[in-house]
Amino acid sequence: MSFIRLLNDIRIRKKLSLMFITVAVLPLLASGVYLTSKLREVMIMNAFEQATDNVERVRKRTEELIKVPLDISYQLSNDSRMKSVASRNYDSYIEVIQTYRQYSDIRDYMRLYKGIKSIRLYTPNPTMLNNWEFMQPDSQTMQAEWYTTALSKKGLAGWAYMQDERDLKYYLSLVRKISLDEPKKESVLVINVNSDVLNSILAQESFSTMIVDYHNNIVAANRPNLYGRNLDEVNVGNNMLTQTEGSFDEIMDGNASKVVITSLIPESSWNGLRVISVFTVSDIIRDANEVIRVASLVVVGCLIIAILLVYASASLITSRVLRLSKHMSRVGTTSWDTYLDIDGKDEIGQLSRQFNSLVVRINQLMLEVEDSNQQKQLLQQKQNEIKFKMLASQVNPHFLFNTLESIRMEAHLRGEEDLAQAVWQLSILMRKSLEVGSGKIRLSEELHMVSCYLELHRFRYEDRLLYNMEVAPGTEEVEIPPLIIQPLVENSILHGLDRKEGATWITIRTKFTEDREVMVEIQDSGAGISPLKLKELQRQLMEAEEGGMRIGLRNVNDRLQLTYGPSSALSIKSIEGQGTEITFCIPKKGEPQCFQ
Repeated sequence: MSFIRLLNDIRIRKKLSLMFITVAVLPLLASGVYLTSKLREVMIMNAFEQATDNVERVRKRTEELIKVPLDISYQLSNDSRMKSVASRNYDSYIEVIQTYRQYSDIRDYMRLYKGIKSIRLYTPNPTMLNNWEFMQPDSQTMQAEWYTTALSKKGLAGWAYMQDERDLKYYLSLVRKISLDEPKKESVLVINVNSDVLNSILAQESFSTMIVDYHNNIVAANRPNLYGRNLDEVNVGNNMLTQTEGSFDEIMDGNASKVVITSLIPESSWNGLRVISVFTVSDIIRDANEVIRVASLVVVGCLIIAILLVYASASLITSRVLRLSKHMSRVGTTSWDTYLDIDGKDEIGQLSRQFNSLVVRINQLMLEVEDSNQQKQLLQQKQNEIKFKMLASQVNPHFLFNTLESIRMEAHLRGEEDLAQAVWQLSILMRKSLEVGSGKIRLSEELHMVSCYLELHRFRYEDRLLYNMEVAPGTEEVEIPPLIIQPLVENSILHGLDRKEGATWITIRTKFTEDREVMVEIQDSGAGISPLKLKELQRQLMEAEEGGMRIGLRNVNDRLQLTYGPSSALSIKSIEGQGTEITFCIPKKGEPQCFQ
């Protein structure tokens, strides 16, 4: 108690100075000594964690890059056209050149993927010509390790650092055996990875980072003096040559270093790559020592400034407390209009503002009560308007469908089954049309809507309108944009049936193409279209002109192309006097790719 009484008797200015020295300065000096000893360890650990993160990031990005040639090799291994080109016996050079021109898949892959430098297929076919895509292996190639190993791995992919015969540069390459259609004929596929793209993955790494193959060839690096060399030439320890995973201390070029290694073995591959990140301990320690020296100077300067600020802030606090005490004494003898002017956001300033706000708040209460009553009345008025609009919006659709149902029941009671059925079909068609949104619906729902539409027109045309639907199993679940087929059927009725005497057949057919895409055909035996009008119609669809008599066709054509791409546009064939056929394709999984 005597110690507390002693503290209470000390003036605030001296008390704050004493508290700062005992509470701040002494712990700061003790913690500074401890942190200085730990700083070196922490910086090395942070650098190690950063190197680990860098290695993992490089591994993932490299895996994404080499997945492209791996996927291409899978596709080419199952490409019957490529196998036919490679195994075919040619009678002349002209026949070889024509066949090469017709097969463009390899060139398409090269143009599509920037991460691929070249694709070559080595095939022992003496009737072929070398065009840097299809190559005849010479004796040196057939004796190369990568070639013989690829033939022995039964279709598994391998990764080798090998020289390209065209530009004589070395690339990380995928090698894989391709079995041809003819027995005992085998080829080796080589896909070179673009070295510039591979090196760009490492360009942003702060530590020395490299990618090496299973022969320790450095296939990519962010240090120019390392790229293209072997680890044996860099003067590294045995662990760095043999380890596939983990982290350890190592000597590299005579410097103590930390090494982080992770392996990358792609799927279905007999070998893989390693990602290695290296940083020298001396560089990290040098930075730590510099940080310690600068931090010491900053701490000393901050202590001096802090002591001066403590004296200044203590003097400021004591003066403001005295002002607060004087104003509080006046409140007891003056009116509530007294205003206490003490600035600042600390506790003293907060006390003065709370006192002032107490007086102001009493005057505002009456105004707030009046405003609250007005807001309640306005809110009640808005709520009544919303309820009225909601009731009005619900009446119209219910009234329409209830009226149609009443007409249908009355026709049924009077024995007018055809009329009742027509009203029922109209009700279904209108309900479906109102429920259609901006998304996609199943093909079966679209065909059901088309069926209702055709039944309504059969009520009008009777035996003049005949139709059938041929739906291939499995196509009903494919999702398409709504109201795609109905406008095409409507076009067949308006321009086929109405302009022809006698009965007209309308056939709606769905089927799978060879590429497992869904083809939809709308065929009629109506009046057909003249060649001149057909050419003009095709031109309007291609140029997407505004206006014209075929707005329904243009709308469908535009939506198909916007959803799936230009290859899904409408295809129209017609013979005047015999009928019209309209077809389009829908990718089974919704990709914008469709070919006829």
